[in-house]
Amino acid sequence: MYKLLKKDPQLRHFEKDIRLRMANYAQKLASLCGDGTLSDFANGHKYFGFHQQDGGWYYREWAPGAERLYLTGDFCNWERYAHPMEKLEDGVFQLFLPGETALWDGCTVMTVVVSGGQELERVPLYATRVVQDPANYSWNAVIHHAPPFPWTDEKFKPKKKLFIYECHIGMAQEEGKVGSYEEFRLNILPRVKALGYNTLQIMAIMEHPYYASFGYQVTNFFAPSSRFGTPEALKKLINTAHKMGIAVLLDVVHSHACTNTREGINEFDGTVYQFFHEGARGDHSAWGTKCFNYGKNQVIHFLLSNLKYWLEEYHFDGFRFDGVTSMLYHNHGLGESFDCPEKYFSMNTDTEAVTYLQLAATLVKAVKPHGILISEDMSAMPGMCLPIKDGGIGFDYRLAMGEPDLWIRLVKDVPDEMWDMHKLCYEMTVRRPGEKVIGYCESHDQALVGDKTLMFRLCDKEMYTAMDKQSQSLIIDRGMALHKLLRLLTMTLGGEGYLTFMGNEFGHPEWIDFPREGNGWSYHHCRRQWSLAEDPALRFGDLLAFEKEMVAMAKKLRVIGGKGQILAVDNQAKTIVYQKGNGIFAFNFHPTDSYEGFRLPVAGGDYQVVLSSDDFAFGGQGRIWHECYHADKDGLQLYLPARTAVVLKR
Repeated sequence: MYKLLKKDPQLRHFEKDIRLRMANYAQKLASLCGDGTLSDFANGHKYFGFHQQDGGWYYREWAPGAERLYLTGDFCNWERYAHPMEKLEDGVFQLFLPGETALWDGCTVMTVVVSGGQELERVPLYATRVVQDPANYSWNAVIHHAPPFPWTDEKFKPKKKLFIYECHIGMAQEEGKVGSYEEFRLNILPRVKALGYNTLQIMAIMEHPYYASFGYQVTNFFAPSSRFGTPEALKKLINTAHKMGIAVLLDVVHSHACTNTREGINEFDGTVYQFFHEGARGDHSAWGTKCFNYGKNQVIHFLLSNLKYWLEEYHFDGFRFDGVTSMLYHNHGLGESFDCPEKYFSMNTDTEAVTYLQLAATLVKAVKPHGILISEDMSAMPGMCLPIKDGGIGFDYRLAMGEPDLWIRLVKDVPDEMWDMHKLCYEMTVRRPGEKVIGYCESHDQALVGDKTLMFRLCDKEMYTAMDKQSQSLIIDRGMALHKLLRLLTMTLGGEGYLTFMGNEFGHPEWIDFPREGNGWSYHHCRRQWSLAEDPALRFGDLLAFEKEMVAMAKKLRVIGGKGQILAVDNQAKTIVYQKGNGIFAFNFHPTDSYEGFRLPVAGGDYQVVLSSDDFAFGGQGRIWHECYHADKDGLQLYLPARTAVVLKR
C-alpha cells in the first residue's frame, strides 16, 4: 500500500485510483525514456530552434501539420521563399545556413508556414528572444547569440525554510513606466535582502504580448520578456540574488497558452491540435486561452524541455506552477467545492495532466536536486505534495489559497467582535497529512483591480488622509493593528513557508491596474510607491519595521515548519495562545478589551518578550513590558492589550 493511503485513511476507498495514477506515470515514463532518462528526453531546446555549429547555423522546427516551411528575415532581405526547409521524419523540418555569420545577434527572423493551402507567418517555437516592433506593434523573433554568461553561483543552494517575496519586474519601480531587470537588481534586491526574505518568486518572465495579463497568457515559452531588458540582464539579476543568498523561482505557466497565432504557439503548423485539444476541451471557458493536450508525447517533450531550459540556461531554482487546479480537472475546477474525496477521483479528473505534473516533478529533481516546486492548487488534490514513490505527485508545497480568502471574508463581511477564533486556528492549521503548504495573507491576486490589498481593505479612503503620524484616526489605528496581527498569525501558524507580494509588507495602498484603454494607458497604479515606507512622517515605515522584525523572529525561533501546539483559545475574549518552534505566541483580537494578568499556560521557567506588535517602533502604544516573565506551575501572567500580539521565548 502506498504511504499516501496510510497517511490519509479517508483515501483507502480510492486505492484503485491511486494505483491507476501510478500505473499511468510508469507507463508514460517508459514510453518517453526508453533506455535513457527523462532528463535526456527533455532536450528539445538543444535540438530545435537556432544553433550555431558545423561552420554554420541549423534551424529546426516541429510542425507535423505543415506542408512546407521557409525561413526569412534580415539575413535574406526578407525574401520569403529563398530558404525552404527540408522535411525530415515525424513532422520535423530542418534548414542549414552555411557560414558562422549567416545569422547574427539581433537578426530578425520569421518562419513562413504553408498548411492546408494557407501561407502563415509564425514566430519560431523555440525562439529565445522575441521583441515588439515599435513601428507596427508586431512581435518578432530575433537571434540571440551572446558569449556564455559568467555565472558565479555553483555552490548556491536554496534555504530549506522559505520566506518568499513574490514580485513583478515591470511594476517594481516607483516611476510611471515599465521597470527593468537591471533596476530590479540594483534597487529591489537589496530591499528583499534587508527584509530577510530568502526566495524570490518572479511573475511574468515568459514572453507575453499583453502586459496586463500579468504574464499568464504566454506566447513564447523559451523567451524571457524583452520589455524588461536583455536575457543577460535577467541572468545577472539571478546571479546577484544567489550571491545574496536568495533563491529565485519562475512563475511558470504550463496550464494554458495565449490564443495568438502569429507570435504564439497556437496553430503554429496550421492546426489547432498540434499542442492543444480540439473542440471545446481545447478552449478555457473562463480565461479565453488554449488548453494543452497532456496526452501527446510531443507536447510533453515541449513542456519538459521548457522546464529544463529555464533551470539550466537561467539558473532558476524551481517553479511556482500556475493554474494547477485548471489542469487537474476537465471543468478546470470552476464552481467545484471539493468537499468530499470523490471529487478528486472521478470522470472530471484529467489523469493525463496528473501524469504530466508527476513527470515535471521528476525532471526538476533530476536536473536540480534542490529544486523547489510549488503548486497553485485550490482543490488540495491528495498527494500533490508527497513523493511520487508514495503515490503522490511530487511537488514540495501547495499554496494555502484558503487563507487569503478567509482574511478577506472576515475583514469585508464579519464585524471584529464576531470573528471566530476556533475557525481561525482550524484554517491556519488544517493540512493534508504529511503535505506542506505556503501560507500567505495576500498575493498579487488580492491586489488587482476588483479586489484590494489587506491594508486598503482595512482602511480604504482613510489611507489618503490619515496615514501621517500627526493624524488621529480610529480606522487607521485598527488597520495598522490588524495588518500586523494577520501577517504574524499567518506566517507563524499558517504554513511550512510564507509568501508576500512586493509592497504589501508596508501596507501598499490602492490596487494594481495595468495601463489600458479604460484608464488612459496610465502607469499610476502599476508601480510600487517605496517612498511611502521611507517617509518618517508616515506610518507605512512602522509596518515595514514590523515585517523585518517578524521575519527575523521567525528565523531565530525556528517557527517555519513543524507543527504548532494550540495552548488556549477563548472565543469570547478573542484570544489565541500557541507554541510553535521555540516561541510562545499570544494574540488578542478583541477590538476593545485588554486583559490585565492574562495567563499563558506554559511550562515553568523564565520567558523573554522577543516581539510585540504594540511597540512604538511599529506604530503601537508601547504597552508591553520587555523584561523577563517568570512562569510557575500555573503558567505566566502578562498584560495583553486589545488588538495586540506578543511573542515570547523561554
